[in-house]
Amino acid sequence: MKILKGYLLIASLLLISNTVVAQRNINDILDSTTVNNLLIISKKYGSVSFSGYMQPQFQYAQSKGTAAEFQGGNFGDNADNRFRLRRGRLRADYSLLNDDGTPSTYFVFQFDGTEQGVNVRDFWGRYYEHHFQLFSFTAGLAGRPFGNELQLSSSSREAPERGRMSQTLMKTERDLGVMISFNPRKKTAKLKNIQFDLGIYNGQGLSGPQEFDNSKDFVLRLSHKNYAFKKLPINISGGVSALLGGLNHQLPVKYQMQKLNNVWIMAKDSSATNINKIAPRKYYGADIQFSTKKKSWKTELRAEFIKGLQTGSSTNSSTPTIVPIDKNNIKLPYYTRSFNGAYLTFVQTLNSTDNQLILKYDYYDPNTKVKGNAINAINKLSAADVRFDTFGFGLLHHFNPHLKAVIYYDVIRNEKTKLSNFEKDIKDNVLTIRTQFYF
Repeated sequence: MKILKGYLLIASLLLISNTVVAQRNINDILDSTTVNNLLIISKKYGSVSFSGYMQPQFQYAQSKGTAAEFQGGNFGDNADNRFRLRRGRLRADYSLLNDDGTPSTYFVFQFDGTEQGVNVRDFWGRYYEHHFQLFSFTAGLAGRPFGNELQLSSSSREAPERGRMSQTLMKTERDLGVMISFNPRKKTAKLKNIQFDLGIYNGQGLSGPQEFDNSKDFVLRLSHKNYAFKKLPINISGGVSALLGGLNHQLPVKYQMQKLNNVWIMAKDSSATNINKIAPRKYYGADIQFSTKKKSWKTELRAEFIKGLQTGSSTNSSTPTIVPIDKNNIKLPYYTRSFNGAYLTFVQTLNSTDNQLILKYDYYDPNTKVKGNAINAINKLSAADVRFDTFGFGLLHHFNPHLKAVIYYDVIRNEKTKLSNFEKDIKDNVLTIRTQFYF
């Protein structure tokens, strides 16, 4: 029995390693790096494997001091070009299988090292229910089950960065919490392509030092895995997601949009009863992915739309990582806005699977109540209410199974408003040339 178990363990791990390229999501087993994993230890107590990648890059901005928060970070005041190590990941995976070769327990640790420091990216464990083979339970620091782009590993995405919408709503994809998943694992299961995830998380993600209020985010997603049509050369997958959360007001003052004399303004609401009430963060999204079956001229199309309510600060629509404060460390109120956003990504393989053409469009409108000249300081609006549209295009080349490079250009267009600095389009386009080494 021990020998049989050992053979099952090794066979299962080799199978996972050989198919890992198809696994692209940050919470998948042996996947955050989507590379061939090296088996280090294989015994009756389980196995340990290591994988990793690094992304050295050069960037050139349209002007000095470009605010490129969504292209990997802002440029220095007197700089319009730079070398960076965008990511440097090393990941360890531990796996324990049951006697029949089905998964039992999984543990992941991954850190990210760049010239700016070292940070933990993943630290989670997962238990697979064995009797029915329907459920799994995940706890720790892991990706939140929302949407498609937020879950794609940075090593497998074609574009250098996630879109502005994704980064604004969830600046870091991971958060501390727990998740239960329904996904039948038996080969004969009728619902084996259906997955339902429900998670509870702190809310601020990795960008915040700690939980700063009692509100939690409830995140859920219902998705269908890749389905291949029998009579059509097309694969399709997709899902719907929701995030229901918020932030506890810590002041008697809050701001939200209100229509006054047929004009939308950011209205102040001051009442002692506001303290500890929840400023809402409610997101509702749908995503779909198409791909053709032919490898040499494969076409992929991915689209996602998200709308809802977002709570931020007076000058920033991003989810707060700490309680907003001014330069004197005095607490500031929350601002709640209706938003929507979307992206469309087109990837075309050019004859050889080594070459890919990338086209991407995304937009994020942080305040759907106002547009254009209606965005002005008189109505108590700010840069946090300005819409941005981004058009990206590039070419990606795989030199070998362990090295690829991409040249990519972002054309960024902001809404023209009556706000200072946003009366015309800002010169903030960015060129990125990136290589990725991985094992």
